[in-house]
Amino acid sequence: MKMYVGNLSFDTTKEDLEDVFGQHGTVTDVHVPQDRETGRPRGFAFVTMDSKGAMDSAIEALDGQDLGGRSIKVNEARPREDRGGGGGGGRGRY
Repeated sequence: MKMYVGNLSFDTTKEDLEDVFGQHGTVTDVHVPQDRETGRPRGFAFVTMDSKGAMDSAIEALDGQDLGGRSIKVNEARPREDRGGGGGGGRGRY
């Protein structure tokens, strides 16, 4: 059961998230995306828990709570939208 966690402080670590979410059930994975150019966290993360009950408990308890001086947003992650293929464009020769 994967959750999106937004509005994170750039100082929030994977371990911080494991500790906070672990209070509501078993955390099976934490992914903190980083900016490709700077290597800094991007201000959001994905936390996966082992059951829907644990996920629901974490969302209920943590959405809107303060973590690292920021009011975090926690909700069930939605499937990634297809952004379409890259490239294309240009004009063909006739």
